[in-house]
Amino acid sequence: MSKHAVVWLDHKEARIFNLHPDHVDEAHLHAPSHQHHKHPTGAEGAKDHPDDAKRFFHEIARSLEPSEEILVVGPAKAKLELIRYLHKHAHALETKVVGVETVDHPTDGQLVAYARTYFVAADRMK
Repeated sequence: MSKHAVVWLDHKEARIFNLHPDHVDEAHLHAPSHQHHKHPTGAEGAKDHPDDAKRFFHEIARSLEPSEEILVVGPAKAKLELIRYLHKHAHALETKVVGVETVDHPTDGQLVAYARTYFVAADRMK
């Protein structure tokens, strides 16, 4: 079990890192993708698939369950949608979220370094 986890996500993927003192476990999850078809003028456009988003967030939540503290980061609103999902569907996991930060598109190494620094500061504040 990892005490700390960081998840970086956008609407296409989630990169999850469980931080251990001597190593890092990682998982990459991809959101379902849909092809958008053009319709003649006046016809309905492509529809969103809310069940796909729920499944994506559910997979992320399952990956984060063993962690004690979670940092959620990403470039846009997907991170906030994950928090809303946790609030509705995984309240016990929501209470483990210690921070939500805007982070653009770091490399895996940059993300792990950012998370380690974040958790050291958060642990000092306790």
